[in-house]
Amino acid sequence: MNRREMEKLTVWKSSMDHKPLIIRGARQVGKTWLMKEFGRREFKQTAYVNFESSPALKTLFADDFDIRRILTAIQIESGVTVQAGNTLIILDEIQEAPGGLTALKYFQENAPQYHVLTAGSLLGVALRSQSSFPVGKVEFMDLRPLDFLEFLDALNQPALASAIRNHDWSLVTAFQAKYKELLKQYYYVGGMPEAVVSFSAKTDFAAVRTIQKNILTAYEQDFSKHAPHPIVPRIRMLWNSIPAQLAKENRKFIYGKLRPGARAKDYEESISWLTDCGLIHKVSNIAKPAIPLKAYEDFGVFKIFLVDVGLLSAMVDLDAKTLLEGNSLFAEFKGALTEQYVLQQLLRHHQDIFYWTPENARSEIDFLLQIGGELVPIEVKAEENLRARSLRIFHDRYHPKTSIRTSMSDYRREDWLTNLPLYAIGEIDRETSVKKEGE
Repeated sequence: MNRREMEKLTVWKSSMDHKPLIIRGARQVGKTWLMKEFGRREFKQTAYVNFESSPALKTLFADDFDIRRILTAIQIESGVTVQAGNTLIILDEIQEAPGGLTALKYFQENAPQYHVLTAGSLLGVALRSQSSFPVGKVEFMDLRPLDFLEFLDALNQPALASAIRNHDWSLVTAFQAKYKELLKQYYYVGGMPEAVVSFSAKTDFAAVRTIQKNILTAYEQDFSKHAPHPIVPRIRMLWNSIPAQLAKENRKFIYGKLRPGARAKDYEESISWLTDCGLIHKVSNIAKPAIPLKAYEDFGVFKIFLVDVGLLSAMVDLDAKTLLEGNSLFAEFKGALTEQYVLQQLLRHHQDIFYWTPENARSEIDFLLQIGGELVPIEVKAEENLRARSLRIFHDRYHPKTSIRTSMSDYRREDWLTNLPLYAIGEIDRETSVKKEGE
C-alpha cells in the first residue's frame, strides 16, 4: 500500500530534534502495518513490542522510568539489540501499560537519540484520561482509512491517481467513466486496509463485506470490553442510529431518534468515547460564517459521520449491485453516502470542518473550511447536478474568494464557482491556492 503518512514519517526521522511520535487512529486503520513498514524501509532493524499481547511488559513502567532498564526489557522482548540511529523502537498498544505514555517524556529528555513510534487502538481514550501526560515532549500524527487516491494506487491504477494529483483536468475528463466506476467501488469497499487489500487481490465484493462485518463486530466488542459499563447501552444505541441520522435530508443529529425523550446530557459521554476512539467524527454547525470558524462553533447542532464510507455501506447492508448499477429507491441515501465520502477525503488535511445553516432558511452549506485565512464553502452533489442554489446564496451574502461545488460533473471553473469532481475533492487545498494565484 502507498500511504501518504510514510512521507511524514520520513521527515520525522530526519529531523534533528525529533520527539517520540504517537500515531492516533481507529482500530484496523493500519497503524501497526505503517510502523513496521516504515521500520523495514528506513532502518536497519526494528524493535517491536506489543503491550497488549506481552503480559510481562504491562508493569514495565510501574517502578521507575529508567531508560536503560526500559531498553533492556525491549531488547529481551523483541530479540533486537537497540542501536541509536539504526533501530526503530515501536511501542504498540502502549495504553495497556500504566505509565507508558509518561515514559515517553523520559525518552525525549534523557535519550533523544532514539527513534520511538507508538500507537494504540484506544489511545484516544487513554490520552483523555491521562493525568500526567508529557505535554510538549511528544509529537502526534493521525492515521485514517485510505483516501480515494490511495485506493487507486492499491488497485494498481497509479496513472489515474497521478492525473488527479497533477491537476491534469483534460486527462481526468477523458477518463471520467473510469473514475466514476472506481469511485462507486470505493463507496462499497471504503478505505479500511484489510478490505482494500482483499478487493485488490480478488475483486470479490462478498469477501470485502465479510471483512467489514468482522471489523464492525470488533468495534462493538470494544464497547463492552473497554467503555465504562454504565454507558455501553447508550454507545450501542448511538452507534447503530448513525445511518438513520444520515439518511435524513439535513443529516442533523437528533437525540429523539435514539429514543423518545432522549437528552443531550444523557449521550455526551457516549459521543466523546466514540470520538476519542476515532470511530465517529462530529461536524458542528457554525453560528456565523466568519474567521476564525472555530470561534463560532455551535456545539449543540451537529452531524455525526462514521470513520469509513465502506463501513457505513456495510452497516446498512447496501449490496454491490444497487451501488454500482443504481436504483431509484437508493437515491436518497446516496446523498448520505456521498457526504460521508467527501468528509473522509477532507479529513486527510483538515481537522476543523464545519457546516452552515442560516436561521429560518432552507439553504445549507454541506461543509465549510478555513484555508489560508479564507472561508471555503463546499456544496456536495451525489450526481451530475449543476445547480448550486445554497452555494449561490452563501456567495452573494458573504463573498468568499473560492466556492466549491463537488459532483460527478467534470472539472470547470466559473467566475464565482469551481466544480471539483467528487473523485478529485481531496485536491481542494491545491485548487484554492491555484485559483488565488490566478486572480
